[in-house]
Amino acid sequence: MDQHTPLQGIFVPLVTPFAADGTVARRALESLAHTALDEGAAGLAALGTTAEAAALDAAERRTVVEVAAAVCRERGAALLVGAGGGDTRSTGEALLALGKDTPQAAAAMVTVPAFSRPGEAGVLAHFRQLAALSPVPLVIYHIPYRTGQPLSAAALLELAAVPGIAGVKYAVGGIDQDTVDLLGAAPEGFAVLAGDDAFLSPLLALGAAGGILASAHLATGRFVELAEAWRAGDANRARPLGHALAALARACFGAPNPAVVKGVLHAQGRIPTPDVRLPLLPAGPAEVGAALAQLERLAP
Repeated sequence: MDQHTPLQGIFVPLVTPFAADGTVARRALESLAHTALDEGAAGLAALGTTAEAAALDAAERRTVVEVAAAVCRERGAALLVGAGGGDTRSTGEALLALGKDTPQAAAAMVTVPAFSRPGEAGVLAHFRQLAALSPVPLVIYHIPYRTGQPLSAAALLELAAVPGIAGVKYAVGGIDQDTVDLLGAAPEGFAVLAGDDAFLSPLLALGAAGGILASAHLATGRFVELAEAWRAGDANRARPLGHALAALARACFGAPNPAVVKGVLHAQGRIPTPDVRLPLLPAGPAEVGAALAQLERLAP
């Protein structure tokens, strides 16, 4: 996928399954990747928040990307890869390494700089410099309740005009005037991808191109169905399904992500353990049970 190919559809941000000895469960990861694509996902995202990327060492991160890249290459699917850090220099180095090691990546997901809170002008300068040097297109990962740095619709639209920036993973915790303004004015070829699972349906109704959604691990085909329904203008089909998937999403975030998703995947026999790495803790039976109950309601 080149810089002029738009991103569209449902992307599954892969969890990193762990074996009983704490190592990355490579076969389980590969199986999760294939299953997501079997059920209609447009692509996969590796090394996002859901992957617990911050808790993986360099070798583990390479393993995750290698597995996801091999599956996407075999299946002809798009691959997004999380890259970067809290400063411009190290993020640029990570992007250059990604282009060298995984040239097939459709895009790199790069968070708005966290903790430093550089202001909108600093964020704009950060992404302009990264886009100028990156060998792969960028998807801005905008999640202000984690980074501490909000961005206005005007700032995001300014970034949308920068060559090499393909879209934004939009996870602002709700829908406000900036959301409406962004989706009303986003240029062709710039993908606004929902990043808050519970708000996927209204964002699709407003014109989002798709989503990158942790809970799509558990009902990938239904999330794909929802995106297709809104794309076809079939509101009568989309509305009830959107409400049902929002209920699943809320249950999946009953404990810090990805603990509930991993708990459900383990209960289904799809990963060998429900383990997450500290400072995260595994989800309890109540949280996992609530998500399983919502899945049962979604069954055809």
